[in-house]
Amino acid sequence: MDARADYERLCREILEHDRRYYVENDPTVADVEYDRLFARLRALEAEHPDFIVPWSPTQRVGALPVSAFPKVVRAVPMLSLDNTYDENELTAFYERLVRGLGGARPALVVEPKIDGIGIELKYDAGEFVLGATRGDGTIGEDVTQNLRTIRALPLKLTRPVSVEVRGEVYMERAGFEKINAERVRAGEEPWKNPRNSTGGSLKLLDPREAARRPMKLLTYEVVGDGPAKTHFELLAWMKQLGLPVSTEIARVETLPELLSAVEGWADRRMELPFAVDGVVIKVDEIAQRRELGATSRAPRWAIAYKFPAEQATTRLLQVDWNVGRTGAITPLGHFEPVELGGTTVKRASFFNANQIRRLDVAVGDRVLIEKAGEIIPYVITVMERAHNRRPIEVPANCPSCGTPLVREEEQVALYCPNTFGCPVQKARSIEFFSHRDAMNIEHLGPSLVAQLVERGLIGDVADLYDLTAEQLVELERVGPKSAENVIQAIAHSKKTATLSRLLIGLGMPGIGEVWARAIAEHYQSLPKLIAATPEEIEKTLLEIHGFGDERASAVARFFAEPRHREVLEKLIARGVSPSEPKIERSGPLAGLRLCVTGTLSRPRSEIQAEIESAGGVFDKTVKKGTHYLVAGADVGATKLNDAQKKGTRVIDEAAFERLLRGEAI
Repeated sequence: MDARADYERLCREILEHDRRYYVENDPTVADVEYDRLFARLRALEAEHPDFIVPWSPTQRVGALPVSAFPKVVRAVPMLSLDNTYDENELTAFYERLVRGLGGARPALVVEPKIDGIGIELKYDAGEFVLGATRGDGTIGEDVTQNLRTIRALPLKLTRPVSVEVRGEVYMERAGFEKINAERVRAGEEPWKNPRNSTGGSLKLLDPREAARRPMKLLTYEVVGDGPAKTHFELLAWMKQLGLPVSTEIARVETLPELLSAVEGWADRRMELPFAVDGVVIKVDEIAQRRELGATSRAPRWAIAYKFPAEQATTRLLQVDWNVGRTGAITPLGHFEPVELGGTTVKRASFFNANQIRRLDVAVGDRVLIEKAGEIIPYVITVMERAHNRRPIEVPANCPSCGTPLVREEEQVALYCPNTFGCPVQKARSIEFFSHRDAMNIEHLGPSLVAQLVERGLIGDVADLYDLTAEQLVELERVGPKSAENVIQAIAHSKKTATLSRLLIGLGMPGIGEVWARAIAEHYQSLPKLIAATPEEIEKTLLEIHGFGDERASAVARFFAEPRHREVLEKLIARGVSPSEPKIERSGPLAGLRLCVTGTLSRPRSEIQAEIESAGGVFDKTVKKGTHYLVAGADVGATKLNDAQKKGTRVIDEAAFERLLRGEAI
């Protein structure tokens, strides 16, 4: 027992040294002493392998490579933040807070917005057991083993509490530059920026390789109720647990203080060792956050203030015309390299031919380009016209298939109408289908997809599931191991994809993550969806609040196209028929369905968001199973009659507010 107790004390001692070094930047022992302790730990574990605990410092790296990352479905979604770039909009946000709190002026916290990758960490009785990426907010990927390699992440908390926290994984500039220098020396392409490098590092299949990447961590939020009344107190509690939290946080109590704090960060952001693309402003009191609530995508009590765009001048060298997945023809400018926002920019978009005409730009001109946040750099204006400038020729035919281009009525973009025959459109559609936010088929890069289309091995996304390793090894730069990895990734996508991810991958007009999930939650399976007629699909989608006529019509037209239905049937025949996981809703309205009618104190969209964020389901019309009809002023007879026929209880807005607070009515 004494030897076991000594072993665990040694584990805790080394973990504390890790925290002091990697989190506090305040080491308390010399490197040689740390190495001596670590060697002693390894010796103890070699002598007593039954002593080894999952939170031992030796267990940060050691897991075998994985073939793919399991999906993690979270009950409380990781919401996005609304953005602003303008002080007037920031003032309007503050005024909305005051109105939402009945005139109370909330204290706010201001913290730098790290340009990293959002993650969620789960601790059970103080031990780290699960880490997942943000994904689409509801469904992320299990990257536990790679997160364990981050020294700033505590494998064991200082107290045996069970808690889920959220944070940001990132790379400091120095670490990023060092590993880029190593890549250049090894003859590899340098990475573009720290954020993309971090995202790629978290998705490495071999944790031993991930351990070589200089990833850092900061946590900023507890999921659910924490033991504190304010954000400041919550951060202090998290720090006591040994979690790394930012020290660069200010608390302000007035609007002038807020504006001053934001302005100060714009001036000193480069002093931080990591990239910052703005600041996050949050209401400090947790009770006030609950009172303000959230919309379906973002909390009302927080906002991200993005720093102004960065600009630079450079010379236009040439223009290429790219064919997109939807057939849109986009001009892409190539420029003399210029530093912008910490990266070297060589290309920027003109968006469409009309912008080229509007700018009166030609090859050889010196132009002003701009980059704001994550937006691709684009051309603002011509600064100096060259004497020997060459006009930019707008193509009349598709650069890929030669089909005459068209411009749809009231549209500015040129399109190639050869949807199913244009090689580049085929390739782009297959790349989109394989993207990590869709079917997540790894190892299937643009170069490989282009070869597959060019050789006639695939003509649509369903053909991916007929490929063999023998076919792939005949392609350029594809060896037996690479071919097998691709085939395994394709096969794995059958098991891991959800219906919503498949719908995203199909690239239907106007259908992103939110609406794909709405469709998937209703139909639950692909066979059930394609069994419906286009007319039935359109009618059903119109019943989903906010879907809209145009979007519903576009989806119906997609399913009316025989070629699309043929591809979907091919997918099912090849075993690609994912379902949609049912997400358990939590909150005071969990298990309840509510409909709203009449004139209420706030817009119906806000009330819908409150219902959904409280775990309820918003019904557009009174249906069988609708529990409550919230009735305001000027109520028509139709919904009241429907409520009476279907046994739905009619309540006023005051009763609805009591339901939101979890009170009985």
